[in-house]
Parts: sequence; C-alpha cells; structure tokens
Amino acid sequence: MVERQPHIQCRPGDVAPFVLLPGDPGRIHAIAAQLDRWEQIACNREYRTITGTFRGMPVSATSTGIGGPSTAIAVEELIRVGARVLIRVGSAGALQPGIRVGDLLVAAGAVREEGASAMYVPPAYPAVSDHAVLAALLKAAGDLGVTAHAGLVRSHDSFYTDREDELTRFWAGKGVLGSDMETATLLTLARLRGVRAASVLNVVVPADGGLEEGINDLVAGKEAARQGETAEIRVALQALHALWTEESG
Repeated sequence: MVERQPHIQCRPGDVAPFVLLPGDPGRIHAIAAQLDRWEQIACNREYRTITGTFRGMPVSATSTGIGGPSTAIAVEELIRVGARVLIRVGSAGALQPGIRVGDLLVAAGAVREEGASAMYVPPAYPAVSDHAVLAALLKAAGDLGVTAHAGLVRSHDSFYTDREDELTRFWAGKGVLGSDMETATLLTLARLRGVRAASVLNVVVPADGGLEEGINDLVAGKEAARQGETAEIRVALQALHALWTEESG
C-alpha cells in the first residue's frame, strides 16, 4: 500500500483524479469558494490540499509554492495518489503589448528555461499541454466570455537576474506571450508520467509594467488582477467538468 506522501501529506483516496494547481497556498481559498463543498485534506510547508465537488465532479486543489522544484515534488506525489488531469492556475507577466492585467494566458507549450525539468530530460524535449485539456480550457474561456490568449509561455527560475531585461526582450521578440515559473515543469513531468496537464495564467504584470508593482497589485487585491484570478479558476473548473462529463459518458 502506498504510504502518506512525505511532502503533500496525502494518501490514495485523499485526492480526486482532477486537480487544480495554484502556486500560492492563499489561492486555495479562492478555489474553495467556487466549489459545492470541500474539506482540507492536508497542509504542510507550501502544500495545502483540499478535496470537494464542482457540479458533482470530484476535484482537488493543491498549492505548489514558487518555482519548478516544489512543483515537481507536488506533481510526482499527486500522481502517486491518483491524480490524472492537472491544470495549473497561476499568474504571469505579459511579454506582448495588448495583453492586459486580468487577461488569461492559456499555454499551448512552454519554453523550458527553468532547471527542474532539465533534471528529467534534455532541453530538446518539448513542454506541451495535453491537446484535449488545452481545447477544453479555450472552450470554457469562450463560453464564459473571458479574454484568453493561447500560445507559448516561458518558465524561468528568478525574477532578479542581471540579464532579466535582456531575456525578456529576447523571448518577447520570439512571440512568447508571458512568463511564469512553473508551467514548463508541470507540462514536461506530466508528459513523462503519462498524465494530462495544461496551464492557465492570470496576467498580473503588463508588458510595459514593472514586476514588483504588478505582484504588489495582486497581493493588494487590485480589481483587474482579482477578477483575472477568479476567471482563471472558473475557466479551469469548467474545463475539468467538461472532461469529466465526457469520461463519465
């Protein structure tokens, strides 16, 4: 029998097959507010897990903390206890003009500029979303009237490198929509482990905005960022529900 997982502190049966992955443990409360019912399963370090239902669908949410390493740990352990479809609901900085705070980025794939996924496979291995989960996210966004931009994102490991402006300009010039820290790790690991995954990101920093100002706006609950957070959760839950309904026949 599989033991309680050492980091997320969950056992088989604690976690639903459909899982949302916010980075911030505080976002778990925002997810819980959208569920029919829920209970907290475990809370250890950055990993807070709840399980409940959404329109009859069993669903869980586990916070992953900041960055690829903690995300990889959460994903590995969630898969061990039964997770099969995982959607990141995170935040991002935009790299393209015209993408506003509160808009959503739906990642078709991710530039693997973080280190965690490189511990598994060489950089030539692509980080791509599961096509069915991606399609469900885009349909949910359209049905809900949410502004969503689909394309590539970039995942990285630090906000404060000496080359940050240079790197941002480089990837913006390659058409990358925005940057986060976890999407590439999730997509790479999910593909390697044979589960389905995708990522939807709430834009908290515009392309011409400052990083610290954008993050502070999110923390302070500025209206556009707050609405974007609610929207990404609704989109992700509706997408999972559509997939669950299809599987249930």
